Amino acid sequence: MQTHCAIPPSEDVCNGRELARISASQALQLHHIHLRALQKGQTPIMSFIGNILWFILGGFLAALIWLLIGLLLCVTIIGIPFGVQCIKIAGFVLWPFGRDITPGSFGVMGVLGNIIWILICGISLCLAHLVFGAILCITIVGIPFGLQHFKMARLALIPFGAQIVNK
Repeated sequence: MQTHCAIPPSEDVCNGRELARISASQALQLHHIHLRALQKGQTPIMSFIGNILWFILGGFLAALIWLLIGLLLCVTIIGIPFGVQCIKIAGFVLWPFGRDITPGSFGVMGVLGNIIWILICGISLCLAHLVFGAILCITIVGIPFGLQHFKMARLALIPFGAQIVNK
């Protein structure tokens, strides 16, 4: 039987029954191989499947809402920075699995932009994501999708200065 394993075949730990005999150094080697694959931009299959299910089961609608809000905010000159942020977030909302949000550096304009953002539409978008996340977390199958909504609720409150990074 042919198996795919990063550990040399002479150690016979990839056949399933002796998987528990992997040493700490071998586990660390597997971890480093996985990290290198992620750094090269290779998306794990579960993130891909999660993104496809997300897209079909409501991610498209959520991204469309963010996009429409962004376009509405771009109607005025003052709203253009907020609209651009919404359009950027719409891209994240479309494919959230395999990516995470990290707080970036907030300058004076970032803090001011976040305060204005919260007053204009941040609270309503955050509450919408919290409600959808809570509803999805009722079932075991919906928990991963609910957690994505909670991640987006955090982004909906403070979009200026936040960075979207690949996991």
